[in-house]
Amino acid sequence: MSPYIVGVLVPLLVTLLYQNSKNTKKRGVPVDVGGEPGYAIRNSRFPILLETAWEGVFTLAQLFELACKQHADKYLLGTRTLISKDTQVSADGRSFEKLHLGEYEWLTYGEVFEKVCNFASGLAYLGHRSEERVAIFADTRAEWFMALQGSFRRNISVVTIYASLGEEALCYSLNETEVTTVICGNKELKKLVEVSGQLDTVKRVICMDDDIPSSASLVEQSGRWRVVSMAAVEKLGQENPVDAVLPLAADVAVIMYTSGSTGLPKGVMMTHGNVLAVVSSVRTIVPGLEGNDVYLAYLPLAHILEIAAENVVAGVGSAIGYGSPLTLTDTSNKIKRGTKGDATVLRPTVMAAVPAILDRVREGVRKKVDEKGGITKKLFDFAYARRISAINGSWFGARGLEMLLWNFLVFRKVRAILGGRIRFLLSGGAPFSGDTQRCINICLGAPIGQGYGLTETCAGGTFSEFDDTSVGRVGNPVPCSYIKLIDWPEGGYLISDSPMPRGEVVIGGPNVTVGYFKNEAKSKEVYKVDERGMRWFYTGDIGQFHADGCLEIIDRRKDIVKLQHGEYVSLGKVEAALIVSPYVDNMMLHADPFHSYCVALIVVARPVLEEWASKRGIAFTSFAELCEKEEAIKEVQASLVKAAKAARLEKFEIPAKIKLLSDPWTPETGLVTAALKLKREAIRKAFSEELSKLYE
Repeated sequence: MSPYIVGVLVPLLVTLLYQNSKNTKKRGVPVDVGGEPGYAIRNSRFPILLETAWEGVFTLAQLFELACKQHADKYLLGTRTLISKDTQVSADGRSFEKLHLGEYEWLTYGEVFEKVCNFASGLAYLGHRSEERVAIFADTRAEWFMALQGSFRRNISVVTIYASLGEEALCYSLNETEVTTVICGNKELKKLVEVSGQLDTVKRVICMDDDIPSSASLVEQSGRWRVVSMAAVEKLGQENPVDAVLPLAADVAVIMYTSGSTGLPKGVMMTHGNVLAVVSSVRTIVPGLEGNDVYLAYLPLAHILEIAAENVVAGVGSAIGYGSPLTLTDTSNKIKRGTKGDATVLRPTVMAAVPAILDRVREGVRKKVDEKGGITKKLFDFAYARRISAINGSWFGARGLEMLLWNFLVFRKVRAILGGRIRFLLSGGAPFSGDTQRCINICLGAPIGQGYGLTETCAGGTFSEFDDTSVGRVGNPVPCSYIKLIDWPEGGYLISDSPMPRGEVVIGGPNVTVGYFKNEAKSKEVYKVDERGMRWFYTGDIGQFHADGCLEIIDRRKDIVKLQHGEYVSLGKVEAALIVSPYVDNMMLHADPFHSYCVALIVVARPVLEEWASKRGIAFTSFAELCEKEEAIKEVQASLVKAAKAARLEKFEIPAKIKLLSDPWTPETGLVTAALKLKREAIRKAFSEELSKLYE
């Protein structure tokens, strides 16, 4: 046979076999469950729900102690040294803090365990009893993790509070849980001082930093609090050691306040067994996750995704290096020009991310490629198209040696943004666009495990397996969860629908939490226990099962609005489709039952719109002025229509009018949560006048 024919037939045969194997692999299989009738799926590899992946370990405290004894001399927690801190003033008079950070300084498992034990003893010496609650109110850092583990060794339930939480929600969370000890950073301590008169039960404040603000000393002198540094607490514990009071699996480990996308936050009670079930599941999902990985921690530890990630990394004997979203890369906002970001210095192998951050990485890559233009852009586009073809199963796509060539010539520089060694990314917290998933997968050369879960299920629900290259889905059930769809006739979603069963997503398993703290009525509304003793959580999300047992989220009950002429609009679905526009940094779709069309508030991607205006010769004195110009509004609107058509949206789903906004939505503005989810009611109130004008 001619070698030319062989050269054609062999790749074709391999491709056909590959596609067939992908199509026939069952990732989730039906399972018989109790409770409300529905269509239920379990993980195909785990016939019995997974509760622990470590023999004899049933709590997070046990897991941590076991890891520290097994890996005493290995690095566990790393923090960058601060070389200098400068303030730079921009042309418009705004001040920006710029940091020059050094190398990572490390603590071994043995050293961390000693500090944790000392801290636990110090808490006891200060008079904190096991039945009292501790709150951790700080940004993600090594001390946060150690405070958590120290509390667990005294069987103390930890209330987690986002560092960006507003005064009202902060006071509400601390008072509702009757917290007696708050552990915080210097910055957060200043916030506590401002609301000290509104806190009913706080007796002790432990500052993670040695430099305690003078304002806190004044509160201490008033006799209201005792303020002490974390280092001092450890010293007290070292001098006055006490035995550990270890928890049971059913004891509450964490009361996690949801970031409050609607109204005041709710405290979700998570037992050690709940969280351990998810931690154990992640260990079985991430390929090769053992003791040689390096994890970059920068997401809020007040979010269950980060707590689960750090506990599984520590549980297997790997290293955790701390960073922040504002110092992540060499071009991050707080990094001094010419110095290195966290990822460049740490060179992590595993990371967790929320879609909003990955969207920014994709936009940054695309912008740099477009700026260079010429042969660089052509080469990138060609290599990208070849890799897309391969991922989609085409035998024309780049594989093998050609893939290695493109990785070296084109994608190597992109990978350097996150240190060049990423081998697996975990994504969760919000819907993830297919374009971003493909871009990150190709440019970083690493699989992305997209997860779906909620605070109420300890982030456990579904997770896409490393060899699942599909987009738009959230994977098959994790080993600790059953996923069930139940009919929602009012919305037109039934498990009898063809070609796929559809309905409200209900999650059952050992990861389903106890309920909401002091909110029995709301708990009864969304938590159910069936006749077999299985606990279920009703998510309010609408999903459909694919033939291989993977879930796709297609709607949300609360986000569906009926327009004047009877059409139903899913706000989240439309936003996920339109946010891929290069002009959109963030957006909120608004639908009114008394009108026949939608409108939208668009937070504009400033560099993209300014570059467009510059090319068109459009003059403007400020970005806010540019956002008011009719030409800019028309350009962004046209981009939204293009994205809508690509996503096959109906005409009534496309916003008929838009308002361009120049200022970003950050947790500090109160318009998005710490996990960057929209706070719809807050946005509607803040922009009520603008929304009204769009309907004129």
